[in-house]
Amino acid sequence: MRLKIAAIIFLSVFALSGCVYMQKVKRADELEQENANLRNQILRLQKEKTREIEDVVKEKERELTELEKAKLELEEALKKEIGDYKAKLEMTERGLVITFLSEVFFDSGKNSIRETGKDSLQRVAEVLNKNVSDSNVAIEGHTDNQPIRHSGWKSNWELSSARALAVLHYLIDECKVSPERLSANGYGEFRPVAQNNTKEDMQKNRRVEIVILPFKISKVKAN
Repeated sequence: MRLKIAAIIFLSVFALSGCVYMQKVKRADELEQENANLRNQILRLQKEKTREIEDVVKEKERELTELEKAKLELEEALKKEIGDYKAKLEMTERGLVITFLSEVFFDSGKNSIRETGKDSLQRVAEVLNKNVSDSNVAIEGHTDNQPIRHSGWKSNWELSSARALAVLHYLIDECKVSPERLSANGYGEFRPVAQNNTKEDMQKNRRVEIVILPFKISKVKAN
């Protein structure tokens, strides 16, 4: 009798051990499958991230190519101004910067664009509308450090801002540049490119910069 009981207990323990073992094996298989699924998800995410990075790089390369083409077009369009040292073009981290001496557009202390300056802006606008029609454009006014005395402006802030806005409005009203692309800022005398110790250096600081930015306009869809 005792042997039968012992045998039954032994078989029960063996069966229970077998069940526990099989459960452990099953759980191990489940964990391995979960790990495999996680590895696959990680690989998929890595591939998607790589594609996103590649797409961004390609877009930046395309935008740079557009700016380089625009620079070549502007060099030809502004050949006279560049040759007379009244304008220059630079490819910078901000984008393609077109710098004009203020005298190209404005009389001293004024913010009304001169007729000769309008012709220069027309040629710039042709490139803006044809070669980089989706790019944002920043217009920046700058002055020398001489205080306002006779022109009626409160300070160089107001004068530089008014000049930047005058260029902006001319590009919109007369050159048909989309207003959503444009912004205007006046910096007064606080971002000089030369010392204000000589007339030549002060002339360099009195300038208008048109910056073709290396990113596109944001288009919001209406509901």
